[in-house]
Amino acid sequence: MPAMVSGCILGGSGFVGSRLVAHLANAGHAVTVPTRYPERCRHLRLLPTVRVIHADIHAPGMLEQLLRGADVAINLVGILNETGRDGAGFRRAHVELTRRLIEACGAAGVDRLIQVSALNAASPDAANPATSHYLRSKGEAEALVRASGLRWTILQPSVIFGPGDSFLNRFASLLRVVPLAFPLAMPDARFSPVDVADVVEAIARAVRDPATAGRTYQLCGPDTFTLRELVRMVAGTLGLRRRIIGLPRPLSRLQAAVMDFVPGKPFSTDNYRSLLTDSVGDTDGLRALGIQPRPLQPNLADALGGAGLPGIRDSYRQQARR
Repeated sequence: MPAMVSGCILGGSGFVGSRLVAHLANAGHAVTVPTRYPERCRHLRLLPTVRVIHADIHAPGMLEQLLRGADVAINLVGILNETGRDGAGFRRAHVELTRRLIEACGAAGVDRLIQVSALNAASPDAANPATSHYLRSKGEAEALVRASGLRWTILQPSVIFGPGDSFLNRFASLLRVVPLAFPLAMPDARFSPVDVADVVEAIARAVRDPATAGRTYQLCGPDTFTLRELVRMVAGTLGLRRRIIGLPRPLSRLQAAVMDFVPGKPFSTDNYRSLLTDSVGDTDGLRALGIQPRPLQPNLADALGGAGLPGIRDSYRQQARR
């Protein structure tokens, strides 16, 4: 693979994607970012090697058009919840889009694909099938990638933390509005939170190193915490005195069923099913890539108090002036 590549990043305007686009562009790579909402990507336009294109990646023929001339396709697209409850939304975002992307890669002559999946993703026909639509659909997408004939790399992160993340910062928001006692579903579920900067670096190394083709990397932080421990850490970092009340599994499931009908779905039945499987890896993919994983605790205050997207925009402006 050449030192400088041209890449098309699906999901390039999101939490991980915005940082990845900046990382690759600052290294001199050409990056194309398709989006249905180009006004949300003005910060990316500050980088001289980035093209932001108004496009619906689900439209027939669009992916092939976007991929022409690219060296690598990077798929970051993922949803944590769907509008309904039957898994159709997850299949559209994870399985159907991946299938179209693989077909478009073949038509456009792109033989390199980096797929960002999820820890413990497993399709329904696996030996240990996943418990949720989210993990099943991610697993089905992985199976398509492995059978694609492309030079693929699959990255499987645990929950990702950093300024503006949708996990720890969601609990921070809830803790601020729920006084005194906080009822927590699935308090003993375990996670190995991974820093967004480490995930971005892992993707970038997969782009640079052809030896990563045909391999799957689990991306986990160096420490494992229960959900109860994580929420207590968030409350303590924010200076909030809250009693964390862990709910038994039946009440956790009931809470999820109720939250299915709350706008924005802060928690859902599918989230509950995902939590039945600990988000903890059994291999150290970061170290295999030569990355020293960052621990959560020294970086938690920055993750919760960081500037998020406005801060990212400021950093892009500074980089653009160099």
